[in-house]
Amino acid sequence: MNQFKIILIVIAATALGLGAIIWFTRPDTVNNQQGSLSSGTAGTLLSEESMFDFGKISMREGNVFHVFKIKNTGTGSVTVDKVYTSCMCTTATLKVGSSKKGPFGMQGHGSIPRINTPIGPGEEATVEVVFDPTAHGPAGVGKIERVVYVENTGPNTLEFQIAADVIP
Repeated sequence: MNQFKIILIVIAATALGLGAIIWFTRPDTVNNQQGSLSSGTAGTLLSEESMFDFGKISMREGNVFHVFKIKNTGTGSVTVDKVYTSCMCTTATLKVGSSKKGPFGMQGHGSIPRINTPIGPGEEATVEVVFDPTAHGPAGVGKIERVVYVENTGPNTLEFQIAADVIP
């Protein structure tokens, strides 16, 4: 009976330890652009729109695109480090002033370079997202959801979501 209690204590302690490890090592990505405005000299990238649904789109009509606008609402500069997508069928291009970086695709499928593009206080930029409905072939019909990530030195990684209902 004493050995049974020891086994139960070990199992409970192990479960608590694994739970603590999972809790403290979870990703700290913020899904929305709902960052608090930072005081001091920190920059903060925000967007009024974080999701766009194309509705029904036809493979026959080819690529579709949408432009998300972002703005540095902080008092300091923000540097965009990387832009990448959740799937090879989607690309994203960052435009700041006359500078254009991209298009960038999915991590792990080609190189996603650090672009180190500054966005000054009050400055606006755009992220143009292009979705290719033919990229998955005939099996790619139906509802899709994709994400574009904009890693930056501000407090939040921006995430832009697109959705569509792909028809032949």
